[in-house]
Amino acid sequence: MTDQAPAVEADTPEIPGKPTSASRTTLSHIMTHNDTNLLGTVHGGVIMKLVDDAAGAVAGRHSGGPAVTASMDEMAFLEPVRVGDLVHVKAQVNWTGRTSMEVGVRVLAERWNESTPPTQVGSAYLVFAAVDADGKPRAVPPVCPETEKDRRRYQEAQIRRTHRLARRRAIMELREKRAAEGLDD
Repeated sequence: MTDQAPAVEADTPEIPGKPTSASRTTLSHIMTHNDTNLLGTVHGGVIMKLVDDAAGAVAGRHSGGPAVTASMDEMAFLEPVRVGDLVHVKAQVNWTGRTSMEVGVRVLAERWNESTPPTQVGSAYLVFAAVDADGKPRAVPPVCPETEKDRRRYQEAQIRRTHRLARRRAIMELREKRAAEGLDD
C-alpha cells in the first residue's frame, strides 16, 4: 500500500500534491447561552456547524477553491460541552481522490477561565467535493502525508471510503431489486 495519493486521471493535467500541514486549521469559539439545548448543555447541532465550518475551510484551502460538503460520517459526541467552554475544532485533510477529500475533525473543549488541558469532546469525518464556478466537480491536489499519524489517517480514510462505496452500492442494488419486484417505495 502506498502512502501517496493516487495520481489524477490521465485526461486531466497532474496537479502537484500538498502536504497535510498546508491546509490544517483550528477554529475556536466560546460557547454561550445562545448555544444551549433543552438540557442546558451545548446543542449538538451547534458543534456540528463548527465541525462543518472548520472542515470546509480546510477543504477549500487544500483544493484551492470552493468545496461543498458531500457527507458526514461517524460524528461522535464523547462528552457534553457547557456554556463557558472554549471549543477548539481541529481539522485536516486525511485523503484525496480525483475530486473529493476526506477531512478529519477533532473537537476539544476547555473552560474559558481555567488553565487545564482541553478534553476531546467529539470527532467526525466529512467528505467534500471540490466544485468550479458552475458547481461541477473539479480536480483536487493529492494530499501528501507528512507524519506516521498522517499516513495512518490516510490508510484509515481509504478503508472508510471503501465502506461508503460498498454501502451505497448495496443500497442501490436493494432499491433496484425492490423496484423490479414492484415494491417501489
